[in-house]
Amino acid sequence: MLYPIITEKKLRSLYLDQNMSMMQISRHLGCSQRKIAYWMSEYRIERRTHSQATYLTHNPTGDPFKIILPVTSNELILFGLGIGLYWGEGSKSNKNAVRLGNTDPGIIKCFVKFLTDLCGVNVDSLKFGLQIFSDLDPSLCLKYWVNQLGLPESQFYKPVITKSGSIGTYRVKNKYGVVTIYFGNTKLRNIIAGQIAEAASLFGKTGRRSLVVKHTHGKRESTSSILVVGSINQKNKIVA
Repeated sequence: MLYPIITEKKLRSLYLDQNMSMMQISRHLGCSQRKIAYWMSEYRIERRTHSQATYLTHNPTGDPFKIILPVTSNELILFGLGIGLYWGEGSKSNKNAVRLGNTDPGIIKCFVKFLTDLCGVNVDSLKFGLQIFSDLDPSLCLKYWVNQLGLPESQFYKPVITKSGSIGTYRVKNKYGVVTIYFGNTKLRNIIAGQIAEAASLFGKTGRRSLVVKHTHGKRESTSSILVVGSINQKNKIVA
């Protein structure tokens, strides 16, 4: 069966540039999804995977972050600290969010700065969880963290209270609870995990290597890389 022609330019514009789904395109053009599928096949336009479609549904205007390559020495230090902190303290089991917890406000503040300054995350989109022992005052602990981080209480989830156990070194260290920072984005989580994997592969090796970042911004996807000679030491050009 032949269908009235939908031009390749029109279909690519709607599907790839405007990020419309096949259902949205069919409604927009007043035709069936079967017709859209037919012309997608004819023009060999690669269809999105289920995970890509889901991500796009939750982020219709593009990635809610923008990777910024470190240039200055301070930025390079912050980059190394951010990757190192997530490597050591971040949650690896959660595949859908960047998640890191600690009892030290300095570590949390450093990772917040890494996310906002080098990953381009809006600080208002960050959420924080607080877990405390049952013999601690939730209001006091929450106020402590709000003051330490300089962020509004509205960005904190309701504290999770755990039954108190035996007193020891950890309890002394944990007198204001554990705060976990959350940024719900699969792509950024995978980028950071990829950087960790790449960094791990560099140990014990010589020569020039690079850490690669793939990033979607608006309609285009670009690849950025940082040259590494033993350790990260300079910015490389962005390859579009």
